[in-house]
Order: sequence, then structure tokens, then C-alpha cells
Amino acid sequence: MSTQKISSRRGLWLGILISFVLVSLIGGVLWTFRASSFNSILPERFFEPLLKVQGVKLAPTPPARVKTDEEIASYVVSLDILSHRPFHSKSFKIAFMFLTRGPLPHEHIWERFFKGHESMYSVFVHASEEGHSRISPIFMGRDIWSKKVFWGKIDMIDAERRLLANALLDKDNKYFVLLSESCIPLWDFNYIYEHLSNSSISYVDCFYDPGPHGAGRYLDGMKPEVQHSDFHKGAQWFAVHRQHALLILADSLYYRKFKEFCKPGDANRNCYPDEHYVQTLLHIIDPQGISNWSVTYVDWTDQKAHPRSFHAGDINLSLLEKIKNITVSSHVTSDLKKLETKQPCLWNGVKYPCYLFARKFSADSSNHLEAILFNNAHQSADQPIRE
Repeated sequence: MSTQKISSRRGLWLGILISFVLVSLIGGVLWTFRASSFNSILPERFFEPLLKVQGVKLAPTPPARVKTDEEIASYVVSLDILSHRPFHSKSFKIAFMFLTRGPLPHEHIWERFFKGHESMYSVFVHASEEGHSRISPIFMGRDIWSKKVFWGKIDMIDAERRLLANALLDKDNKYFVLLSESCIPLWDFNYIYEHLSNSSISYVDCFYDPGPHGAGRYLDGMKPEVQHSDFHKGAQWFAVHRQHALLILADSLYYRKFKEFCKPGDANRNCYPDEHYVQTLLHIIDPQGISNWSVTYVDWTDQKAHPRSFHAGDINLSLLEKIKNITVSSHVTSDLKKLETKQPCLWNGVKYPCYLFARKFSADSSNHLEAILFNNAHQSADQPIRE
């Protein structure tokens, strides 16, 4: 008789233990779906019958907005792209995409940077102006068919997508870096290659700015697909993996919203698509998959309409070392509060220097830069930053 009681008690405790494990697993699943930006597709109410069996009380949730047909279609395509791994191939290449007015003043620097790594990269150039010849063999024949780009208009996004389309044709290209003619590499090729090829996220500058130069540019015409809280801001110079590159190229829903409602001019609140489109798109679709900082440094300390340019007289070893040693990313709101948020630059959870590239270096600085970069400053940081 006592044996039966013991057996019965063991069965009872085993049942309680199994129930506890099930509740924990369900809670973990719910947390995952709560974190998803598309949680209204599979809402928590889907799990209500299971939770009620376990006696778990759900917190009241506001009614979810019904997604439009286009939003659901966009979500399905995005989910499918993100769920597939990149094409398997023998080579992992990085596509370096130069969005330029025409000339490339730092060709010699890039030629020395790429030398000896021919199977590990590809180069694409989109030139807004015609008639510019290339000096380095690295850039000869690398110009794609281009259209004139007007600053601050949707043409800039069209050019970015044109570069991505050409780069995506090569299935070995797994990472896509957008650069301007004024950009330079801060580190040697191996350091940059290792960082990007081993990274699990894309590097897109992205934050919510409630001020006039951020969410103040938002127009209600973007609703319902783009809500005011979704409208994010950041520098256009991204480094994205293949799945995100495909998302940017495949999108039509959000692109149309920005084409119609994000334009320069007072009537449009001086909205510039290159500062908002990719940032908002990836924030909506895959917010956990981006870094929220750019790997390309630019100096905004003057707080003017354009970042600071560096000329020959500004170039020295101290300047480059200072940029390379930055390990914290900072964003400042454009409202009167000027709130600053900082985050450490983590590469797969380890603190490293934030920037791989830097920009706004004028043509007259090229010789000075080359002398410094390839003598003593252009060395790899083999160890992560420890505090």
C-alpha cells in the first residue's frame, strides 16, 4: 500500500515538473513573438488555449492593427529571404560599392588596400557624372550603368539599389559595403575582411530622433505601413549581409511610401530618403539584425548641414589613430534637449573599434593619407578592446 502511495506521489510530482517545463517553453516562445515587429501576424492569442490549461493569466493587450494586403505580402517575402541561408559557394567575397559624383580621388589608396586579395572582393562604381576615366586597373571597367543622382532625392536610393542589383549577380558576394568617393579604409584588408565575414548582423546607422531633423520630417501619408514611431534616421553608408541586400532590392511597399512622402523642400519637411529609407525599412522588418551604427566614420561635431571635410593640412597620424580607437557609438537628437545616447561597438558580443572606414577626405589629402596608412598606421588590431 505504501509503495502505491509513493508511486502515486512520484507521478504527481513528475506531472507538475512536466507542466512547469511546458509553461517555461511557451513563455519563451511568447517572448520571441513579442520581440517581433510583426507580432500581429501570429499574436499571443494564438497560444491562449494552451496557457489557460496551465492557469496562466495573459496581460490585456491592445487590439492589433489589421495589416494591409501589401504589408502581409511584404512580410511573407521578407520572412522567406531572412529564413534562407546565403548561397553555398567556395568563396566569400565582399562587394565594395562606390557611389560617386564621377572621379575617385583615392584610387591609389584603394589599389594598395586590395592588392593580393583578388579572389576576396569585387568592385562596383556608380558615377552620377559621365566622362571620368579611371587610373587604377582595380577600377577600370568597374563602372555600372548609371543615372544622374540629385542630392536629397529618391535618386540616391535608386543608385544604391542599382549597385546592389549588380553586386548580387555574383553569388559569391556575401557582404555589401556602400562607400563614397571621399572614403578611405582605416585598416588593412585582412582585418576588415575578417570582421565582416564573421559578422552575423548588418551595420546600419539607425536611431529614433524625435527632433525636427528626425521624426519631425515624418508625414502622415506614410501611414499605415510606416508609423511615426517606425520612422528612423541614420547615415546612408551601410555594410549589409546578402539577405538584407536582397530585402532592400526586393522592397516596393516601403520604397513607394518614401518616394511619395520623403522629399526635400519645406512643404515636405526637408525629408531626405538616404537618411531614412534603409534605416526605417530594416528597423521595421529586422530590428534585431542591425547594429544601429555605421562602420564608416564621419565628423559631425560642427553640427552643420554637411559633415566636416578633411584636407591635406588636417592629415596626421594622430587624427587617424583617434578615429580608429573609437569604441562607442553616439547619437544626438535634433530637438532642444539634444539628448545623447551611447552604445559600445560590439562585434559578436566583443568590444572592438567601431569604424572600418572614414569619409569626407578631399582629393588634396590623398598623398598624405597614403604615406601614413601604408607605413605605420595601417596595421590590424588583433585583439579586442578590454576594459
